[in-house]
Amino acid sequence: MTSHTIGAFIEVQPSESIQNLPPVLQKPTKQSPTPIELDELQFGHEYHGPSPAHDGSHSTDTGIQTPKTPGKLEMSRPATPDQDDGVAVVQSWSSSPMNKWRILSTCWSFLGGGLNDSAPGALIPYIETYYGIGYAVVSIIFVTLAIGFITSAFFTDAILAKLGRGKSMMVAEALMLASYVVIVFTPPFPVVCAAFFLCGLGYGSVLAMSNVFMANLANSTLFLGFGHGTYGIGGVIGPIIATTMVSRGFLWSRYYFITIGVKAFAIASEGWAFWNYEKEEPTRLLNSRQQDTEQRNSSDLSEPSKIQLLRKALKNRMTLIGALLIFAYQGAEVSISGWVISFLITYRNGDPSRVGYVTAGFWGGITVGRFVLTHFASRIGERRFTYIMTLGTIALQIFVWFVPNVIGDAVAVSILGLFLGPVYPAAQTIFARVLPRDIQTTAIGFIGSAGSSGGAVAPFLTGLLAQAIGTYVLHPICIALFLVMLGCFYMAPRPVKRRE
Repeated sequence: MTSHTIGAFIEVQPSESIQNLPPVLQKPTKQSPTPIELDELQFGHEYHGPSPAHDGSHSTDTGIQTPKTPGKLEMSRPATPDQDDGVAVVQSWSSSPMNKWRILSTCWSFLGGGLNDSAPGALIPYIETYYGIGYAVVSIIFVTLAIGFITSAFFTDAILAKLGRGKSMMVAEALMLASYVVIVFTPPFPVVCAAFFLCGLGYGSVLAMSNVFMANLANSTLFLGFGHGTYGIGGVIGPIIATTMVSRGFLWSRYYFITIGVKAFAIASEGWAFWNYEKEEPTRLLNSRQQDTEQRNSSDLSEPSKIQLLRKALKNRMTLIGALLIFAYQGAEVSISGWVISFLITYRNGDPSRVGYVTAGFWGGITVGRFVLTHFASRIGERRFTYIMTLGTIALQIFVWFVPNVIGDAVAVSILGLFLGPVYPAAQTIFARVLPRDIQTTAIGFIGSAGSSGGAVAPFLTGLLAQAIGTYVLHPICIALFLVMLGCFYMAPRPVKRRE
């Protein structure tokens, strides 16, 4: 019954008609990949199909869809650096076996710098007595030291290119050693001023090379903090040694026997540690397009001269802002270290044999700040960190100015040093991030040298005004310098994090 019902809807044709069916349009078949193409797919390379014919005709579509790599599916930009960008290789303290010794020798050099900068504050009253001079004349030693700093900016890069870092640092340390040998014999005061010029000449060079070396290490803020923290240690023990020696009857110039020993060891250690530095110096990795371009142009282009590098550095806004910033920083630091003792003796009736140690407290604060507070700079941002620290120094300077208590003032000066200390390494980190690599040594050398003239101008101006109206002028001068620092940090370009 069911079969008859279904059969009513089906028309059965004879078998002869089946043989003459019309052809059916078939779908194109997919061409299987060759074994070579299978290998390319297996190892992650894109399969783009057969290459176009050499005569300009296009191959036919095989119907195979080109697969996409995971990078194209997950990323909106290429995983490799830009075609026009190079990648800078940054060394760390462990990337070269010698880097540990280089850091230690640099820290030892910073220690000598602290001994050099902190002692004059404790020795000035005794220098005045020995030569029978006043505030204005004794301040000339700060001026000649700064002139040496400025002069070094025009020669450091040329000497570095000619001699290499190891020999250049030995020459710079030897200049400082020679200046101390002259001073220790207590020559006439004009000769002492000339010796301070020689000291500034070597000091400016070694400071620029040391800052550039540490600023280009990975985690540079930390290492600069350690380096300048060691400088602070020298700043602590310098006034203690100087005050102890002169209070026990030693001639003021005999203090420089200590710095002679420190610099003699620095010459040997830095020469050994940095002798082959250029062979290990990090180079810039270039992509293939840049390498081809440099190879094509190598015969046409010559290296820029040192004068051209200096001009390029001076055209960079960060160089000028940095020089003004360090001018203000060094001016305030050296003014406080050099004249706070005289202020406490004159206006707080302090005992010279005791208040001489206040300078040690100031440098102790700088040391602790650089070792401890520097760690917070990278966490909260160098710019915000420097704002907080500088505002703290202004508040403490006002406290020392208006609170008539020698003990309270001594404590406030120490805390002021705590806030002021980490500002310098944080600023050096900003310089290294913003300045182009090809002018870093020149620019930072100029910043350190020209900026350090603030360590002469501000103390010298303080001495001139103190001679006329009193040493209390230290405080408004320092507050003005702190405000200049705030303005410089505000105007500084935002640092761009370097690809490493």
